[in-house]
Amino acid sequence: MRTYLTGLRPRALAEGVRPETFDSVLASLTFNQRVVDLDRSQPGGFSGNPAPPPPFAPYKAAHVEPYRIGRGKRKMEALAPMLARIEAQTGVSGAIVLAIYGQETGYGAVTGNFDLLRSLASLAYEGRRRALFSGEYIAALKMLDRGAPRDLLKGSWAGATGYPQFLPSTYIRLGADGDGDGKVDIWANEADALASIARYLLDAGWKPGVPWGVPVRVPPTLDRVATAPLARSPECQKVFDRHSRWLTVGEWRALGIQPLAARAPADTELAALIEPDGIGATGYLLTTNFRPILAYNCSNHYALSVALLADAIVE
Repeated sequence: MRTYLTGLRPRALAEGVRPETFDSVLASLTFNQRVVDLDRSQPGGFSGNPAPPPPFAPYKAAHVEPYRIGRGKRKMEALAPMLARIEAQTGVSGAIVLAIYGQETGYGAVTGNFDLLRSLASLAYEGRRRALFSGEYIAALKMLDRGAPRDLLKGSWAGATGYPQFLPSTYIRLGADGDGDGKVDIWANEADALASIARYLLDAGWKPGVPWGVPVRVPPTLDRVATAPLARSPECQKVFDRHSRWLTVGEWRALGIQPLAARAPADTELAALIEPDGIGATGYLLTTNFRPILAYNCSNHYALSVALLADAIVE
């Protein structure tokens, strides 16, 4: 592994990493077979007919549950001025920001204990996703040069770190100083972590003043062929294939769709329909602001759990 990492030195230095940073980290690293085994256990594609996606209801029950809602309400109360300031500065919903914090790390309780640089170096050397992990390894070195303490660079086996579970390249690009102290500490400073999440969502296209969507009752008479998507997304196709075509909320109402919450998007807002538990169960109209949540983690179940947790926190 050391020979491979040494080969990255010219690239890292060309990208601005200090030679002493590169050399001191390299001297301390050993290979971690555990993270490689975890990476290899992840789905890597298949042939044949895909299995139908699992229903959303069990996932919702596990991720939008009383304990997480209760902690979210307490956090919302404690952090209200901070969240209000972030929302005023970015236009991003403070409740959505807080819900991502809750879903990613249990409001900071579980952030991972894998050594970030060791994990990324091992995954880059192993090679299955070398382009991704070699870049993230170099980005983690840049974090050290920016003042991130070495002992704080811990996270998931795949290199996500801090309260927002950012990859190092995301931290470099979108980390925000939420309290004006000149630092970006996403490991112990909630102001920085929450401001960084908001900046991520804003960068991904968040539109101020627009809710994520709304739960809806779908009539059995809805013609799902006529509302099928008109084109396939170039990314995350399995996720977006479950969304209908875009219609205005008013057009959905005309088709018999009935919002189940008072805070429904305006009738002029564009929305897509998803029925994650199948026909006859609760559906959801999703506005353009659902997409930045998907950018954070491209999973309909994850993004819906964030959205519904945010709603529950402010109820």
